[in-house]
Amino acid sequence: MFTRSLCKNLAFVLLAGTTLSAQANWYLDGESSRLSFISTKNTHISEVQRFLVLHGKVDPKGLAEVEVELESVNSGIPLRDERMRKDLFEIQTFPNALITAQIDLRPINDLAPGAQLELRLPVTVNLHGKTHQYNAELLATRLDDRRFQVVTLEPLVINAEDFDLAPGLERLRNVAGLSAISLSVPVGAVLIFTAR
Repeated sequence: MFTRSLCKNLAFVLLAGTTLSAQANWYLDGESSRLSFISTKNTHISEVQRFLVLHGKVDPKGLAEVEVELESVNSGIPLRDERMRKDLFEIQTFPNALITAQIDLRPINDLAPGAQLELRLPVTVNLHGKTHQYNAELLATRLDDRRFQVVTLEPLVINAEDFDLAPGLERLRNVAGLSAISLSVPVGAVLIFTAR
C-alpha cells in the first residue's frame, strides 16, 4: 500500500515537471551564455570580440528572442570599444540588437538530459534600424529538466552593408589608420535557457 502510494506520488511529480517545462517560459542565462564575433583588419589580422550583456527568453509557443546590449561590446581594448559604441553601433540611437527565431519546443522537451538535436531554421536579426534574415544551423542540447543549450554549428556571417554599418566601419578604419576592415563578420553563440 505504501509502495503503491509512493509510486503514484512520484509519477505525479514527474508528470508535473514535464508539464511545467512544456508550458514554462525559458529565460536566457546571461551569465553562462556567450555571443562573439570575429573582425578582420588589414586583410590578415582577425580578432575575437564579444558582447557581455544579453537578455532573452523562449515563450511556450517557441518564440525565441535574444536582446544584445551593444554598449557591452568587449574587444579587450577600451578605446576601441568606445569607438565602436559611438562610430559603428551609434548606441545613442540604436542601443540594442534583437535576434528572433521560431523554435518547435516539442522535440527539445522530449529530449533526455544529455541528448542533442540539430535545428535548421530562419533567424531574424534587427540591428542598427535594419532587419535581415539568415538560415541558421544550430545544435540544441537538453542539459537537465530545467535547462537547455543552443549553439551555432556554423557561424552566421553578417555583412555590415545589410545593416548600414559600412560608413561606421569606414570611420573606424580612418581613425585607426588601417588599410581595410572586412565587411563580413562571422558571429557565433552559446546560449543557455532555464525554465521558470
